[in-house]
Amino acid sequence: MVDTVQRRLTAISEPNRFRIVELLRDGPQSVGGIVDALDMGQPQVSRHLRLLAEAGVVEATKQAQQRIYRLRPESMRELSDWTQRFAGLWAERMDRLGSFLEETGQ
Repeated sequence: MVDTVQRRLTAISEPNRFRIVELLRDGPQSVGGIVDALDMGQPQVSRHLRLLAEAGVVEATKQAQQRIYRLRPESMRELSDWTQRFAGLWAERMDRLGSFLEETGQ
């Protein structure tokens, strides 16, 4: 799972691919729709979509002559599950900070 999460985070960390993921959060889009929304060239968008698809972040379906891209919900859930494992660390630290502040009267 860690390798998959790392591959997906690496793919999403590129700023243009991050923008595509944010755009697809609102729903499926054609390549042309992504090109228009992000004001990028079609070859550039296609390259980013291919890399996101290889990382398992997006998937495409064909509708007539268009390819429609959407986020793969299971990939986002895996990323969420991975980050939630770290949320427990913060909760523990915040509890210790709360205890410290109570003990010191602050």
